[in-house]
Amino acid sequence: MEILNLSLPLFILIFIGFICAKIKPLNESALGWMNFFIIYVALPALFFQLIRKTPIQELVNYKFILATTGATVSIFIACYLIGKLMFKRPASVATIQAVAASYANIGYIGPAITLSALGQAALIPTAIIFCFDNAFLFTVVPLLMAMSSRQSGSLLKVFLSALKQVITHPFIMATIAGVCAAVVELKVPETIENILIMLSNAAAPAALFAMGVAIANRKAAIESMEIPILVMIKLIIHPLCAYALLIMLGPFEQSWVYTAILMACLPPALNVYVMATDYNVYTREASSIVLLGTILAVATVTYVLYLIKEQII
Repeated sequence: MEILNLSLPLFILIFIGFICAKIKPLNESALGWMNFFIIYVALPALFFQLIRKTPIQELVNYKFILATTGATVSIFIACYLIGKLMFKRPASVATIQAVAASYANIGYIGPAITLSALGQAALIPTAIIFCFDNAFLFTVVPLLMAMSSRQSGSLLKVFLSALKQVITHPFIMATIAGVCAAVVELKVPETIENILIMLSNAAAPAALFAMGVAIANRKAAIESMEIPILVMIKLIIHPLCAYALLIMLGPFEQSWVYTAILMACLPPALNVYVMATDYNVYTREASSIVLLGTILAVATVTYVLYLIKEQII
């Protein structure tokens, strides 16, 4: 019951958003302001608020970055090759398949589940994983898509555009601001502190509810074995790969290991569908992967939480 009390509220919030969207169908643009609040206000406030209170020496851990982002990169490369060689897909489709199998929902579900399960000790590794996984994926996907469309002359332009997108992402900017505040040991006025606390407390519920609404607006259909294979790689192989690299490159603090495993076992991110839509590639399948992965993650994430709480890992 302790494990269920920890995991079920998070997924029930997603389910509440899903049900609300089915009961009261609205145009997807109606979700715009809520997404803006989550991405540009609430979650950045959460990252900034907790990182700025962390001793600066805890913020730099190169072996942890190599282990966690290395797992994401390894799964991405492996699934790209699987898409090209085994599924016989074009490079653009193989790229989306690789994203689906390696890009966990580290923005919406990540902070909610790691902080709920492990407390503030999980904040720094959560922020590190978010920053470096997104930096990799937001850079490599546009480059691969440009190469697949044979726009070789514009690769430098695509890279610079992707780099700008990474640097100016509100989560990453908030993390950088938090690191700077930690360096100078910034003290904020009580009024600002209270506002940051309120925004931080709103981040997880709003993000999970919005995710449920977004999933409700997707159409899903399992038309081939590719979809369940990619989902299983995301939910099972990715966390196993992360765990293996953590063992090889460790030792790390227990809370950091648990955070990395939880982040890796999360379902595919909604950005998988967003990227597929942006490039008009593999759109319906991407929607199915996100929906199926989120449903199955109720069981897999709960099981990982059990392994963590019982210290079997």
